[in-house]
Formats: sequence, structure tokens, C-alpha cells
Amino acid sequence: MEGSRKTLWLRVGTHLFGLAPLVALACAYAGDRLGPDRIGEATRWSGRLAVVFLLLSLTPTIVAKIFGLSTVLKARRALGLYAFAYAAIHFLIFVGLDYGFDLDLILLAIRDDRFILVGLGALIILTALAVTSTKGWMKRLGKNWKRLHRAVYVAGALAVWHYAWSFKELRPTPVVCGALLGLLLALRLPPVVRWTGRLRARD
Repeated sequence: MEGSRKTLWLRVGTHLFGLAPLVALACAYAGDRLGPDRIGEATRWSGRLAVVFLLLSLTPTIVAKIFGLSTVLKARRALGLYAFAYAAIHFLIFVGLDYGFDLDLILLAIRDDRFILVGLGALIILTALAVTSTKGWMKRLGKNWKRLHRAVYVAGALAVWHYAWSFKELRPTPVVCGALLGLLLALRLPPVVRWTGRLRARD
């Protein structure tokens, strides 16, 4: 009973944490509190949130492997879905609010700013992962499900690349995001997992 209560609170907390920025963004946009370029600011805000939640979605696996806290895995799927949701919102703001779904203008923007293609690649991967995140798809794909969902790291690399390339100069925040992604990847390496497991066993 205690375990199920903890799981419930973890899931509720994860959803509240995931929805709060969306509510804040919607209120700021509706209240005209995003400055003179509110569409641009909404685009940047949603993009940052997508990267943050993508990195957060990779964290429960590491925490479970290193510290043995398997309960946190219950939050992994929700965090991944919020990463996809914010990436989709980011894309829809770009094609809808910014370019009015005008395909010619969108193609011109992609031609001039190739980083958009990198972000689109990340979104395509996240879409595939979101669609196949259900238990039904896990059964259908079998062992291939895990192989497919390892592509989340490819999506993470593309998302960070897209984020960094969107600036004309190197900014510290994308560098930090890239370093965090590299750290999360390194902590998944079998030698590192075995080493941390031995340290935990000593305690």
C-alpha cells in the first residue's frame, strides 16, 4: 500500500511539474507578457522546455541503475511524453503562429536556417517514441522496443544541436545541455553501471 501511494504521488507530481510550464506559457502569451516579440519568445520558451524535459526523461533510468531507486522509473514515460508535447508545441508555434502554415514561407525558412531540419529530425524521433510508448506497442515490438527507444539519445543530441545552432554565437546554456546529455550517456555505459553497482554494494 505504501509503495502504491508513493507511485501515485510521483505520477501526480510529475504531471503537475509537466503541465505547470505550459499553463505559465499560455497565460503569459494570452496576457501579452512575453514582450514585443511574443511569438518568438513563445517559440524559444517551448523549445527550451522540450530540451529540459528530454534530458529529465533520461534521468530516471540512471537514478534507478546507480542508486537502485526503481520507483522513479514510473515517471520516465510521462517525462518523455512532455518532452514530445513541448517539442510539438514548439513546432506548431513555428509553422502556425509564426508562418501561418504557409508552406512556401516555411520551405524558405528551412533553406535559410538549416538548424530547423535538425530540430525536425528530433521531433520525428520523439513522435515515433511517443506513439510506441504504450504497453500494447511494447508487446508488439518485443525486443525491438528497447532498441527503438534507445533512439531517444539520438533525439537528445539532435535537440541540443538544434538549440545550439539556433544562436549566431556559442551560448553557455546549450553547452551545459550538451554536457548533461554526454554525462547521462556515459552513466549508461556498462563499465560505469558495474562500478557504481559495486560502490552501492559496499554501502
